[in-house]
Amino acid sequence: MKPIYFTPGPAALYPTVEAHLHQALRDNIPSISHRSSQFRAIYQSAYEGLRELLDLPTDMGVFFVGSATEVWERVLQNCVEQASFHLVNGAFSRKFYEFAGLLQKQAHKQEADFGKGFTAGELHVPQGIEMIAFTQNETSSGVATSVETIHDTKDAHLDSLIVVDAVSSAPYPIFDFAKVDSLFFSVQKAFGLPAGLGVWIANERCLAKAQALESKGINTGAHHKLTNLWQFFKKFETPATPNVLSIYLLDKVVQDMLAYGKDKLRDETDLKAIMLYDFLRESELFDVFVENPEHQSNTVIVANTRQPASPILKTLEEKGFIIGSGYDKSREQIRIANFPATSVEQVEMLIDAMSELS
Repeated sequence: MKPIYFTPGPAALYPTVEAHLHQALRDNIPSISHRSSQFRAIYQSAYEGLRELLDLPTDMGVFFVGSATEVWERVLQNCVEQASFHLVNGAFSRKFYEFAGLLQKQAHKQEADFGKGFTAGELHVPQGIEMIAFTQNETSSGVATSVETIHDTKDAHLDSLIVVDAVSSAPYPIFDFAKVDSLFFSVQKAFGLPAGLGVWIANERCLAKAQALESKGINTGAHHKLTNLWQFFKKFETPATPNVLSIYLLDKVVQDMLAYGKDKLRDETDLKAIMLYDFLRESELFDVFVENPEHQSNTVIVANTRQPASPILKTLEEKGFIIGSGYDKSREQIRIANFPATSVEQVEMLIDAMSELS
């Protein structure tokens, strides 16, 4: 049988991607012009599908860029004149913070140990912070910041823009976009697509901030600055030639998710997470890494191994299961992605294979 991927990115392809890819090739989608009515229809359909899937309000624009890593740079350039604040508890949240320094912003951080998380009452945001950056699901450690913590932070800091990196969790969390100003992700994780596309969502407050910076003569970027992206978004185009095939596939997978039922997808994610965490707690070979249940991710589950991780990963691969290795090389760990592309039955098969190791 084909290997089943439980890697946290690139991850397993959503089951319908192969059929959509063949159809795209039959329809010559990779060759169409990004200035054509056909492409504008694809962009508009993807936008409307994401609006429904994520419950986006009408004042939010949806922009297509190269990756979520690019958005770290773009959002800092366009939404911060001087000072940003970052919650750092792993490799990716740290990189977001470091990007701010590289762009010569006054980067402030509050840091938690690897495997630990944050709650709203524990945050100490300095005065004058323009943007508060959350990495909602830290892929390296399997720590999730609750939606409630993000919302409560907005309530306490109304003048700050709330920006959420949801790379390894969207579309699972349900956000109140009255309390989130910008959100972004890449498609190669929970959307189950090939890598090569970043999706940046931002509201009109972010646009107004970018316009204000530009009015002061501050450089907010060149071709992919927010004001330019927004201008083209209004006619469902992009400033430069985008990854048309990936946008097409994203549109199709979003429509498939909606047809399946977004509530059903989230309920199944919860069920699969319960199955995996219950197994790990009872296992003689594995331990749950993130100790606080309130901070345990339901989409990237990290476990300590009581034996070297490499032979465990190799044995599972021989059984047909590709599991993520630990991000922290100083620890014996594995990472299991729990994305919509993998079914309850496949998770049961993985648990059976891991049980045999014990």
